[in-house]
Amino acid sequence: MASQQSHLSGCSSRSRGSLSQVRCYHNEIAPLRSVKHNGPAMGKRFYGCAYWPQQTCGFFKWADHPDEVRELQMLVFGKDTIIAQLEMEKELLENKVKELKEKKAVLQDQVEELSIENNETHLAMCTTRADKRVLAALALSWVFFALVM
Repeated sequence: MASQQSHLSGCSSRSRGSLSQVRCYHNEIAPLRSVKHNGPAMGKRFYGCAYWPQQTCGFFKWADHPDEVRELQMLVFGKDTIIAQLEMEKELLENKVKELKEKKAVLQDQVEELSIENNETHLAMCTTRADKRVLAALALSWVFFALVM
């Protein structure tokens, strides 16, 4: 049967609208072949082991019968990979949010301290002005008292 095989290397399998390469159990691209011997299967296309007939792994799949389980396993694997990546991104973002909340708390404390200092400075300035006015009034009253006397 080795002389009757047909190699179409690089073929891909289209199954339910998805494009994927059919691979044998060696994880090599399985070539698309046709049945060459006389019988009811003559002319049917199939995928077989990439190393057939030397070291076959026993892989066989009709080309017109999609391997839905393998396709779904690959799809699930791809989705699991995406989920793992998104979970890592989520964890990084949660850590970033935690850091920003801590920074916000520190900044709010600093703003509160500055507000208290500002109020104390304002009060001190008002007290200084009031003291100057009292001293000016006292000085004027002494001048007025001295003039009257």
